[in-house]
Amino acid sequence: MSYDLVVIGTGPGGYVCAIRAAQLGLRTAVVEKRATHGGTCLNVGCIPSKALLHASEAFEEANKHFADLGVEVSGVKLDLKKMMSFKAEGVAGNTKGVEFLLKKNKVDTFHGTGKIAGAGRVEVVSEDGGNQMLETKSIVIATGSDVTRLPGVTIDEKVVVSSTGALELDRVPKKLLVIGAGVIGLELGSVWRRLGAEVTVVEYLDRVLPGMDGEVGKQFQRILTKQGIQFKLSTKVTGVEVGKKGANVTVEPAAGGEAEILQADVVLVAIGRVPYTEGLGLDTVGVQRDDKGRILTDSHYATNVTGIYAIGDVIAGPMLAHKAEDEGVAIAEMLAGQSGHVNYGVIPNVVYTFPEVASVGKTEEELTKDGIAYNAGKFPFTANGRAKANGTTDGFVKVLADAQTDRVLGVHIVGADAGNLIAEVAVAMEFGASSEDIARTCHAHPTLTEAVKEAALAVSKRAIHV
Repeated sequence: MSYDLVVIGTGPGGYVCAIRAAQLGLRTAVVEKRATHGGTCLNVGCIPSKALLHASEAFEEANKHFADLGVEVSGVKLDLKKMMSFKAEGVAGNTKGVEFLLKKNKVDTFHGTGKIAGAGRVEVVSEDGGNQMLETKSIVIATGSDVTRLPGVTIDEKVVVSSTGALELDRVPKKLLVIGAGVIGLELGSVWRRLGAEVTVVEYLDRVLPGMDGEVGKQFQRILTKQGIQFKLSTKVTGVEVGKKGANVTVEPAAGGEAEILQADVVLVAIGRVPYTEGLGLDTVGVQRDDKGRILTDSHYATNVTGIYAIGDVIAGPMLAHKAEDEGVAIAEMLAGQSGHVNYGVIPNVVYTFPEVASVGKTEEELTKDGIAYNAGKFPFTANGRAKANGTTDGFVKVLADAQTDRVLGVHIVGADAGNLIAEVAVAMEFGASSEDIARTCHAHPTLTEAVKEAALAVSKRAIHV
């Protein structure tokens, strides 16, 4: 079977790449090892976690906050099995949607493990042992990532779980210990805390959300602590012993010191993700990788082997679904003779807890390190009319702008609906907007978006409502 393009992996990067290529007239096929499309994101990542975040937030609202709104409810009970069914319905709807889109765009689908047999050749081995050889002009590797293992700790997906297992628990653990204070750990920790678990987060570094704006991290940690999550920062896990009643986790100060043992019913290992390239045959065909296992590519996503390209989590850059999607579109357009492009300076990052955290562009720490002079404007949600009316006043918006040109260099938000609020500034930054441009744009009242405008006004110290 001969194609213009074969994409290995149908996660957000892979399926979007295939659809865009087909739209541009390339005869395209995809190879997917799972029975369903969508990769980690749709099957065991972004989509199911957001379903549980939404459902658990509704549960907590009904249990603790409806009365504040004058809504009296009684007998609120958790039906975890039904909540998991709600999650499964969301996953099924999305994965079936991808299947429909691939068919609609006449993309051929092959289920099985894809292996690059040589330039222009992809072998597909199905679960029953059968195989097919696909001939193609170009190959795009979009196989995504896998959970990072903690040395000496075995993930059994029952007591010691990855994010995959944490989405499938059949009971609410009395005590949940989360290893890692990144996005995944804090989101899933929030889910089970709302449902009744006592949650402790252990982080090797001295802060939560490493890599995000420092001020955002500090305030966000205070908010989560107020909600009931306990933190042990600058702390390392040196051992996990599983027994009949859960696990004993040995921790000690990161800098060294006296060890202590923490007991937990469930331990979630959430220390990051690594590129997934197992079984692709990269060494055989000579595709180069870096010391982190990421496939090395040039600015056009080409590897060192002619005709083989890579996108998404298997290459350098943030491991985000929307980053992979944009790369998928870009490489498809390049292969069709167009000028695909991704602006890596404007890729939003969102933590879907409550409140949410969202950022785009540079942090204050990065600007300081790079020696870039900047002005900062900050506006708290305590001064926003809609936030006060809704009772969602935690957090703030911070705008960072170049001291000379006023061009927006970064925006950081902690607050309700931050994931949607960040879209405005991403568009503004894509077109090179200044803080003055945002400040001069009329924002509807009363909305949370007014906090973005006020933060932009605050860059030149002329915010109205503080």
